[in-house]
Amino acid sequence: MNLQLTGKTALVTAASAGLGYATAAALSEEGARVAICSRDQARAQAAAERIHAKTGNEVLAFGADVASEADLTQLFADVNAAFGKLDVLICNAGGPPAGNFSALSEVQWATGFQLTLMSVVRSVRLALPLMKSAGGGRVLTILSSSVKKPIDNLTLSNTFRPAVQGMCKSLSLELAGDNIQVNGLAPGRIETSRINELDDAMAAKQGKSRGEVRAVSEGQIPMKRLGQPEEFGRVAAFLCSPAASYVNGSVLLVDGGAVTSL
Repeated sequence: MNLQLTGKTALVTAASAGLGYATAAALSEEGARVAICSRDQARAQAAAERIHAKTGNEVLAFGADVASEADLTQLFADVNAAFGKLDVLICNAGGPPAGNFSALSEVQWATGFQLTLMSVVRSVRLALPLMKSAGGGRVLTILSSSVKKPIDNLTLSNTFRPAVQGMCKSLSLELAGDNIQVNGLAPGRIETSRINELDDAMAAKQGKSRGEVRAVSEGQIPMKRLGQPEEFGRVAAFLCSPAASYVNGSVLLVDGGAVTSL
């Protein structure tokens, strides 16, 4: 399928690795001009060069911490200066610290709030003038299956991801008249370094090995395997494309069927 993204401009935050990288790569493969950011400028640049080498399309790299209001303000100014417009915004961020309620400190709660919720609030606020002046756009937030089913040892994600989902649902109603569609994409167990970190944290909590924890989680997925980042990225590119022109206010799970609720 031709997703008709050639000539479109996209910003993917926190995209030097993992799901953000996979999403940026998928958008570039479909012909979009892509900007990515990372807290580490060198990592962002290396990621951009890998994507460009694969697709031949323009990929720009910026250093920005999405939990920082000042960094985001500068990032959007730089992207606007480079592209002159913004058609697609993918809101991604590293996962908040793991831990159940009794193990979390005030500092960790504050970190999770800024990283997971406020990064999206600020990014959307900065993107809207650019999208409205361009006649429309797409906003996609990378969430978690925790928006449908709380995950043990991930209290911060269980708290702030649904908050992002609620905000995006409100935005989908508010912005539809401006030709701006807002959706969420909720990954389950996708094979990234973040999943390795979470499995290690759960293994330490349970006194098991990572392999033992991984085997249990794979057994709970109907497809009996973890997803691959590329599988996630292709779905993200679809939701940001004209091919998904009547999808608005939705949250799509990419989890191999692990969440079984209706």
